[in-house]
Amino acid sequence: MIKKRYSNSFISLWIGEIISEFGGAAGGIINGLLLYELTGSKEWMGILWFVYFLPSLILQGISAPFLNHVIKEKMLKNIQLIRSVSYLFPFIGYLSGTELGIIGGLVVLQIILGLLHPIYASLSFSLLPDICEEKQLVHTNSLLDGTIRLMSFIAPGITSLLLLFCPLHVIYVISSIMFLLSYLSLAQIPYSSTKRVATWSKKFWWKELQAGYHTFFQLPELLRLTFLSSTVQFAVGATMVLNVPFIRSELNGQAWEYAIFSGMFPVGYALGMVLLSKLAKNNITMYLGLIGGGFSFILLYFVKSIPFAWTFELLGGVLFPLYNSQSAAIFQQKAPRVRLSQLSSVRLLFLRVTMPLGILFASSPLIEKSTRLSYLLIGTFIVLPGIYYFITTLIGYVSELKEKKVTKTS
Repeated sequence: MIKKRYSNSFISLWIGEIISEFGGAAGGIINGLLLYELTGSKEWMGILWFVYFLPSLILQGISAPFLNHVIKEKMLKNIQLIRSVSYLFPFIGYLSGTELGIIGGLVVLQIILGLLHPIYASLSFSLLPDICEEKQLVHTNSLLDGTIRLMSFIAPGITSLLLLFCPLHVIYVISSIMFLLSYLSLAQIPYSSTKRVATWSKKFWWKELQAGYHTFFQLPELLRLTFLSSTVQFAVGATMVLNVPFIRSELNGQAWEYAIFSGMFPVGYALGMVLLSKLAKNNITMYLGLIGGGFSFILLYFVKSIPFAWTFELLGGVLFPLYNSQSAAIFQQKAPRVRLSQLSSVRLLFLRVTMPLGILFASSPLIEKSTRLSYLLIGTFIVLPGIYYFITTLIGYVSELKEKKVTKTS
């Protein structure tokens, strides 16, 4: 069924994403467990994320011009090969028998992953229009996005089962093998893009960097969609801080009740993918998905019982794909093809910056606010602009219908 519907290149990319997402999620869980087992320190956990995020954001801000001039398929598979090797560093550190060796291996792994993730995400996003028909972009974005979310739900459970039979450090070897398999899957994609620039110079890089950001800010529709997606990422960052205290303290839930709550969104997302395949693809459904998803946060402000919290989290998962997949497809269609890789990187930079801002908003002691009020605020940040653009879209459709009616009559 999938083979008939999508190209072989997309299937290879999709399989590569599934395998690598499992390997990355499993490795991420082990990173935290291993470091906490060694140090017992939350500060070290923060440092580990710091060395992942900071170099990553810096590189992403300055590397965007290069992405227009690489062979995407070749770069993607090479990145997976480098990731595969990098997961062996903590394993080697463990074999050294010293805490310094293990921590050093973890830090090197996080730096490499942080540097490569935005490049990989930007290139795979910009590759989709090359390997899929334009009418399939909403579906393919939905499938890839939904797969990633499902793996983030499935991987922890499978990793827990693996830990019953093998020690922590062996999981790194499994993650390494997963990325190697992903490399082999991506190697099946024939090259459709070509390298257009042989010689780089500082002047050329600066000119390309300016041109990319200038193009991005000259395309109001892409800017609007990126802004709205950033509000969603801001909320995602905030909920990373809010969800545990909300279930455990506000609602006095047990650990298993929090586990179900955390699984509701990815399960809902999978259902949302199915719903999206049945609905009309247009701006009306897109903005309804954004408004409904944001409203699911507002509803948590009123929740008094855990089953209702589960229900509203599931609802958010069902509705957000209606916005995410369609907005991603519009970005891929409307961005100039020759600059799509660079503009994808700029878009991702905005999305990634807003997530830590959401974490800061939810955890900052400067503004005293309850967990419930925080949910209300982040939901409002999403819903208000969503309603505004929904109304303007609706007015535009009504005007268009009136014009068609007048033209028909005359």
